[in-house]
Amino acid sequence: MFRTNFFFFCIFLLFSVLIFRLALLQVVEGEKYAEEKERHTNTPHAIPPIRGNIFDRNNYPLAVSISTQSLYYTVEPGNKNREEVVALARQLAEAFQLYGSKTVVQPTAEEIITMMDVGYDLNLNKTKDPSYYSVPRKIKDGLTEEEIAYFSWNRDNFKGIDIQEESIRQYNDKRIAVQLVGYLKKFSAARNPTNGLNFYREKAKSTDPTEKYLDNEYVGFDGIELMYQEELRGKNGVKSYPVDAMGKIVGPVSLTKPDKGHNLFLTIDSEVQLATQQAIQDHLKYIRSPARDSWTYAPNAITGYAVAMEVDSGKVVAMASYPDYDPNQWYGGMKPDYYEANHFFVRNGTISEVRPPYADQKELNKHPTSLVYLGSTIKPLTVLMGLNEGLVTANEIYEDTGVFHFGKDNKERLTNSDSKRFGPITAYQAIQHSSNTYMAMIGNRLYFRPNTDAVKVWDTYMEKFGLGVSTGSGLPGESVGLKDYLDTAKKYSPQAALVRATWGQLGKYTTLQLAQFTSMLANRGTRLKPQFVEKITTFDDQTVQEFQKEVLNQETFAKEHWDVIQRGMELVKAEGFSDFPYRVAIKTGTSTQSVGGDTVDNAVFIAYAPADKPKLAVAVVVPEGRFGGRGAAPIARKMFDAYDSAIGLTGVPVGDPNEAAAGR
Repeated sequence: MFRTNFFFFCIFLLFSVLIFRLALLQVVEGEKYAEEKERHTNTPHAIPPIRGNIFDRNNYPLAVSISTQSLYYTVEPGNKNREEVVALARQLAEAFQLYGSKTVVQPTAEEIITMMDVGYDLNLNKTKDPSYYSVPRKIKDGLTEEEIAYFSWNRDNFKGIDIQEESIRQYNDKRIAVQLVGYLKKFSAARNPTNGLNFYREKAKSTDPTEKYLDNEYVGFDGIELMYQEELRGKNGVKSYPVDAMGKIVGPVSLTKPDKGHNLFLTIDSEVQLATQQAIQDHLKYIRSPARDSWTYAPNAITGYAVAMEVDSGKVVAMASYPDYDPNQWYGGMKPDYYEANHFFVRNGTISEVRPPYADQKELNKHPTSLVYLGSTIKPLTVLMGLNEGLVTANEIYEDTGVFHFGKDNKERLTNSDSKRFGPITAYQAIQHSSNTYMAMIGNRLYFRPNTDAVKVWDTYMEKFGLGVSTGSGLPGESVGLKDYLDTAKKYSPQAALVRATWGQLGKYTTLQLAQFTSMLANRGTRLKPQFVEKITTFDDQTVQEFQKEVLNQETFAKEHWDVIQRGMELVKAEGFSDFPYRVAIKTGTSTQSVGGDTVDNAVFIAYAPADKPKLAVAVVVPEGRFGGRGAAPIARKMFDAYDSAIGLTGVPVGDPNEAAAGR
């Protein structure tokens, strides 16, 4: 009985002590601990997500994110334990040598202490104050399995060290549509006030850890990578550190994992794209060879631009700007010598004005940019306008003498190419023979039509067909072109502007604009938005958005007028198309312009096929390529063949174009 009573007495005494202690904590020491808690704060830090991948229309990878493990160090405020930090840097260097990849140069202790950004070097000499506290600094990415295991098992011996999952961007080594896909830069450079982007400068103002960009993360800086930055990036994770008033981490870490970025599936077909790129490269080499005949030889043709766009959907299946560059060189920072050798090629010459790669400024000034006059490729629209405005009729006979006079007392003159005389021609024959004088006649009649702002009428037609306005593509850095005819009208006269603009000499536009214009000729008046993305999916392939064709404007013209245009274009001849197995509508162009005091000829070419049921529109521009029928047409032929092989001009892929041609 005594033992039982003693046991209960002990239990009673124990509970009394616990109750007394709880009362002491709540009543006596509660205020103290509350104050201490107030001095502790949770410091949240953003963790950038894994960036989404970019594929072509057939799921072929163009840009992918490779998951990797990176080692970070977090600086603690104050200057205590400097010797420990230096010792840690040396420990890390030794560990990297022992467990890191033997094929990669490992960072030294000196390099590590610099990356740690603690404000002093290995000799404890002050260098500068840390840039910030409590925010992890990346020391190394791409950790090996041995490094991950070693640091995980020995984490107590590496104070301030943490391992995080990240991604490294890798681009296809075949360099597929690199200027369209774009490239990445560090956020710190992307938001730079001098050469950064407003989009990222605004992002830098965010204080929400779920939205905040980190200085050392990579972000889209051009092309699709920039255009779809938010979709590709995903959503931050958040790592929260409880820290005291001195910024020292004093408790366990809480973690919310980031959401991976979405994947993009482009409209680009890798087979057609690679064939286009190779066709440009091969043909430029061909026409620069002095062994060629005088009509083909183009020694200064060193750049080329081409776009292939589906007529019924607006999907761009190929977009080539040559020369190009290796986007993998951008990751981690472009080496100065590589950038110096390739900075001419970074921008997309099919949508913006890009200068040719001449280092010497005087030499550079002698050569045209990627924006050239359209030359005779504008003539189908000139005839369409003339017919629609009643300036000419389809069957009206025009006597082409090879020369057209205009201006005061008819003292101004222009001629056909080589002053060739075509004699009596009608509208479709003017397109077939590419008569400059016929087009000038249309412009002149428009000028003399009573109560008409003739230049405005012309400008309206240009804009309706996407020339001088945005294509609506949404691509960053897109140019709307240059309307030189407006300046000529003001400086000289509206008549001078019109008689030159109507045969393609006073308007400079991009290759994408030219492809959109060609598509509009093919589908008879529907201007479609160029599309580059077919769908967006989550990282685990759940569809987020699918894109449909988008009509920008619809223009109505009489069927008989369209028939005139197509009849004329089907009669145009061009090198490489004599054995083309489909009906094809073509317009060649020789874009003549003054550059640096000299006159140069640029090769311009447009076509759509099959002409009776158009599927693909193609535009090619070769600055200083001379004649469109020779300097650009063979490139377009290979683009059509590649499309027919991979996708099918009749909707069914035909396989090898040589076998298909032989079998027809």
